[in-house]
Amino acid sequence: MYYFASDLHLGLTVGTTANERESLFTHWLEARAEDAEAIFLVGDVFDFWFEYRRVVPRGFVRVLGKLAELTDRGVKIHFFPGNHDLWSFDYLQQECGVQIHAAQYEILNLYGHDILIGHGDALGPRPWQGRLLSWAFRNAVVQRGFATLCHPNTALRFGQWWSGSNRQAKPIKHPFRGDQEPMVQFARTFIEEKPEVQLFVCGHIHCAEIFPLDPSHRIAFLGEWIDTPTYGALYPNGQFELRSYPEEKSLLIR
Repeated sequence: MYYFASDLHLGLTVGTTANERESLFTHWLEARAEDAEAIFLVGDVFDFWFEYRRVVPRGFVRVLGKLAELTDRGVKIHFFPGNHDLWSFDYLQQECGVQIHAAQYEILNLYGHDILIGHGDALGPRPWQGRLLSWAFRNAVVQRGFATLCHPNTALRFGQWWSGSNRQAKPIKHPFRGDQEPMVQFARTFIEEKPEVQLFVCGHIHCAEIFPLDPSHRIAFLGEWIDTPTYGALYPNGQFELRSYPEEKSLLIR
């Protein structure tokens, strides 16, 4: 089995407490490791993350320790940074054995099916302000300047305030908008050129949905862990399922 989770926002003080969310997620990682071909963390695992060369954010020791433990046991864990933790460089890979996928998305062949995986914040049409902000945050010069000019205490305090204020100003999730979702529009355009990609797996919008693009293509949104934890599971026959946790109740399956 391949497993997928996103949008935990560890460190955020909205919804369940940070400690509860972290404890729940470590239990989920341990449970999934029993039969996982690989585990994919599809962005916004951390509510804010910025790595200096010798400094990383305080906290998350249970999750970081569990990731290191599982990879030491041979469990493959892949991390696709989201817009809240895109400043993940090499710490998780060097210290925890997690494979980092820095591109906005990648196409992987799983059980003989081509699957596009990415957080999704930079996919599809967006206002120019969002495109500019995304470019700036991903720009290597901006990243180096931020690390050089901002003391870690200042940088992390600002980042946590920015992230927390954004989340408190809007609901945890919005109603799923179907064809109006930018990532759905991206996927529809993408399969015109690469119809062999049968499944898109994304996060970002905090909706747990499997949306058919046509009879043979679909896009799955993994939901969130702030309030109602959900995750995705890919079966060897190509079937994709969304489940709740810890109840392990099937939400959607296609």
